[in-house]
Amino acid sequence: MAKNKKEENPQTISSVEETLTRTEHFLEENYKTLLIGLAVIVVIVGLVWLSKLYLSKRDDEAQSQVYQAEKYLEMDSLKLALNGDGNYLGFLDIAKEYKLTNAGNLARYGAGICYLHLGNYQEAINYLNKYSKKDKVLGALAIGAIGDANVELGNIDNGIAKYVEAATFASNSFDSPIFLMKAAELYELKANYAEALKIYEKIESTYPESTEGTTIEKYIARVKVLMK
Repeated sequence: MAKNKKEENPQTISSVEETLTRTEHFLEENYKTLLIGLAVIVVIVGLVWLSKLYLSKRDDEAQSQVYQAEKYLEMDSLKLALNGDGNYLGFLDIAKEYKLTNAGNLARYGAGICYLHLGNYQEAINYLNKYSKKDKVLGALAIGAIGDANVELGNIDNGIAKYVEAATFASNSFDSPIFLMKAAELYELKANYAEALKIYEKIESTYPESTEGTTIEKYIARVKVLMK
């Protein structure tokens, strides 16, 4: 009767046994190192999870505080928004005590805006620069506000640069033309009509449907006259 099963290759069996033996030796020699490595990974994963849980709770606390500060900002009660009212913290304390949270980050933006309206332009720049610009809309407004503060301090070139940066960051037909108009008007004040014209023409070609775009022709015509 013929055999249906293929005979096992002695060389294959030997090779497998040799591989298993090497693996056993490796595990025996590195047993403690592997355990330590595994323990370190477990600890790191645990710490990351705990830190996320802790920050989530801290952010919930901070959100309730920053909500009231935002209300004061909307009411133009700038000092209360900055410093709090005794029951709720202001932007300054929230930014300090909850610095790693989203609410703490938002508080840095709020503090910068308050300082801008209070005329403390350098502090406005400091806080707005610390704000992490994760949100497109607020990020663009923060950069634009830094531009406003620089202009108030007489740093016109810095102001122009920030307005152009804000327009690029926003990249939308509502905010971008507003910032570009600010930059172009400053170029006109500096009698740099060529740069002003470039920006006006960019608004015309890129944002023709915006409020600024619908009236941009008169600005272009004016600058062309001034260039002659």
